[in-house]
Amino acid sequence: MELGIGIGWRPEIAAEVESLSGIDWVEAVAENLCADHLPDSLVRLRERGVTVVPHGVALGLGGADRPDPDRLAGLAARAELLGAPLVSEHIAFVRAGGPLAASPRLEAGHLLPVPRTWDALDVLCENVRIAQDSLPVPLALENIAALLSWPDEELTEGQFLAELVERTGVRLLIDVANLHTNHVNLGQDPAKALDELPVEAIAYVHVAGGVEKNGVWHDTHAHPVSEPVLEVLAELRSRVDPPGVLLERDDAFPPGAELAGELDAIRATLRKAAPSAGRGPTPASDDTAGAGLRTAAAPAPVPAGSRDRTAVAQTALLSALVAGTPAPEGFDHRRLRVQSRALAAKRADVVAKVAPELPEILGDGYRAAFLAYAGSRPMSGGYRRDALDFAEHVLIAGGPADPAARRRLTYWWQDRSGARPPRRTTRLVRAARAVLVGK
Repeated sequence: MELGIGIGWRPEIAAEVESLSGIDWVEAVAENLCADHLPDSLVRLRERGVTVVPHGVALGLGGADRPDPDRLAGLAARAELLGAPLVSEHIAFVRAGGPLAASPRLEAGHLLPVPRTWDALDVLCENVRIAQDSLPVPLALENIAALLSWPDEELTEGQFLAELVERTGVRLLIDVANLHTNHVNLGQDPAKALDELPVEAIAYVHVAGGVEKNGVWHDTHAHPVSEPVLEVLAELRSRVDPPGVLLERDDAFPPGAELAGELDAIRATLRKAAPSAGRGPTPASDDTAGAGLRTAAAPAPVPAGSRDRTAVAQTALLSALVAGTPAPEGFDHRRLRVQSRALAAKRADVVAKVAPELPEILGDGYRAAFLAYAGSRPMSGGYRRDALDFAEHVLIAGGPADPAARRRLTYWWQDRSGARPPRRTTRLVRAARAVLVGK
């Protein structure tokens, strides 16, 4: 299926997306959509014939555990609600710990790289097949950006993706900005990765902006698309005519005219990089109806111990990043610190969005207080749970110093945590509230 040129739909730019000309399709973050009701903007786009693809961020198919059936059912429901021709997710892990690692559950709140080892590949392939069997439409998987690399990897990125496609028949979502990020951060050659991966399996392509700080490229999706990213897009276009190309923007949203300019730059890059007549590029598969569905014989089960070994390795890394435990052997300690700070900063930013009352109540002290909290308290649930736990932490510590702010924070916390059975700390907060109310 030819998707064409698209843009990531976000509520903050819904009006701008609707007004853009030449948009063939949009992609929406699946977890931000209700399973039984669409935002009016997406309804209008669909009525105009614009295709909408749900893009998941929370399955964690690269994790050691098998995919959560409820998360899979939610993604399937959104695909059916949207009438989507396919769904997409990431080659990443987002949580670790639990029974396989004999440790508490940990949430990253971010996409983390899967070790490119045969163990991790075996686990990923089985997880992908489970997902494919649970979804009503084909699945496409995205390569992610990374700030760090695993030691002792056994395959290159291109080899890893090629093997994944060979074993599962899954489609690929190639993010050229992520290829550029891994070039800057990890020294991986985008051209080599493109040479090694099966370009005929590409379902569509992501293009996004980022920024370089102190020699590290941060895939922010909050900056304009840079020329080096467009150069990677041109490299890809010289090899294949992708069915779809999409511009992503997740923050610091510019005016619609700037978004239109970035889309024009993408179109121009695709035109210029197209091979001349007579030596056309490898066509990407257009059998979207059947692509990503398994046709081979049932594969062998994951070898004994692969999930356990993957669980232990991923838990050790995530614990070092979010709980301050010692770094696993072989990792670059400086890069681990960069990734750890990035995870904490993202937690602070997302909590401020899902619970905007917290930065309003705490004022300029919100960010410093949250980063201090995050440094020793890993996230074990979603961001809303994280917001409640942070507020509880501030109250138990005796903050905020201003009595009026403390009163507001206490009321806010109690209004949202009443359904949870009170623990000792909860009783302490309620006692503090009673004292405050009595003043």
